[in-house]
Amino acid sequence: MAETHAGGRSRLPSGLHAAVRRHGVRPSRYLLTVSVTAQEMQLFEREPAQIAGVPFPEYGFRRRYVISTSAWGVGQTMHSHRTPLGLHRIAQKIGGGTPIGTVFRHRQPIGLTWEGLHEAAIVHRILWLEGLEPGFNRGGEVDSFRRCIYLHGFGDETTLGRPTSHGCIHVAAKDLIPLYDRVPVGTLVWIAER
Repeated sequence: MAETHAGGRSRLPSGLHAAVRRHGVRPSRYLLTVSVTAQEMQLFEREPAQIAGVPFPEYGFRRRYVISTSAWGVGQTMHSHRTPLGLHRIAQKIGGGTPIGTVFRHRQPIGLTWEGLHEAAIVHRILWLEGLEPGFNRGGEVDSFRRCIYLHGFGDETTLGRPTSHGCIHVAAKDLIPLYDRVPVGTLVWIAER
């Protein structure tokens, strides 16, 4: 996970830096880091004043979220129900403007939690992730986008803080909706065990 030091600046995980460089990805304004071990996600924002020639911009810590990742642990392959690791970005945002409690199936609204769907698997909003590392989380049997890996709400928020998902990352409605409104498509997401 990232370290925060004096002045609110952060030292992001070295693996994130290396993956961004290796794949020629441009750093986004916001970054999300996910720790499977801690069942935690952190939001960072690029600092406005940057020094010319710095290879990777400085980011300030903005928010910490309690999440849930897969009950089956981490893994990349299709149908494994495991949370994929590595560098991702938000490829699509689904559900903007729908009421809190909207339940989705195949990314289409099908009802509301208070209409008898209180244990729904995908609720409120969807941030659909796309892997950026060919052969690791992009392409073939390891493609996070084809696996439909999302950041999304979940009907039973009492499970947050422990691994209970089928591969996605569950986020509480009170956190997910403002996050959805804040981060654009293209925002980088780094998922790591620690």
